[in-house]
Amino acid sequence: MGKFVYFWFALKVALCGCGTDKRENGFDKARSAHKVSKIGRLPAIANESSGLARNDARGTLWTHNDSGGQPELYEVDMKGNLLSTLPVPDARNVDWEDMAQSPDGTLYIGDLGNNANERRDLTIYALSLGAKTTAALHIQYADQKDFPPVPDARNFDCEAFFYHNNHLYLFSKNRSKTNQYVKLYESPVQPGDYTLPVKDSVLVKDMVTAADINPSGTAFALLTYGRILIFEIKEGRIDFNSPSECIKIGKAQQEALIFLNDNDLLMTNEQGQMYRIRRR
Repeated sequence: MGKFVYFWFALKVALCGCGTDKRENGFDKARSAHKVSKIGRLPAIANESSGLARNDARGTLWTHNDSGGQPELYEVDMKGNLLSTLPVPDARNVDWEDMAQSPDGTLYIGDLGNNANERRDLTIYALSLGAKTTAALHIQYADQKDFPPVPDARNFDCEAFFYHNNHLYLFSKNRSKTNQYVKLYESPVQPGDYTLPVKDSVLVKDMVTAADINPSGTAFALLTYGRILIFEIKEGRIDFNSPSECIKIGKAQQEALIFLNDNDLLMTNEQGQMYRIRRR
């Protein structure tokens, strides 16, 4: 992306205030076009829900806890009632932060939490539900040279990723107060050791805590503390070139997000609340 075009799209995202419905700065400020409704409460065992995935075969959801939780998934219904618990074999939960899923049903669990930016053991677990086996992808960032870097360069935490066309797309949670860029990385899905270069970046003043792609592969969403940012996907490319909608959701510690269909989303927070964001 050229420097001028890059700056223009970065500016669009940074200025998104979601205050009106007037199209401005690249996003539709679409809060009034969506209804945010509380639909349930997660069980006490999932008291720090940090990732979500659909269980389409049963019309239910999978979730997990973040740092220090057990290496297991919790199946819940759309009201948050606990239905089952699934241990993840050959895995440990250092800081699980998000989940992704592939069309064949494989669940990818991101042990990518890195608050201090000093971890060297970042892992994505690939769980085959059919075979009940787990493989591991070991992740490094090509642009990280120091563990930890200086405070203003601490942009190597990741709480958001999704699967698309045999790749995983990871989004950084930037902890800098002055260098507020979200970085995008692309990873293969096969087990192995990977050093990931930066694929794209964009200026966003909120920290990104979850991501998902809609079922048709035409848009992806980033969850932040207070907003959901929607980007269109054009010609199958995952990048920040096409900001679309900005949905204001209120300030809270929102940590997990999935698309239920092409337009509606489901979100949870660390207070155990479940919300549906439905287009009117």
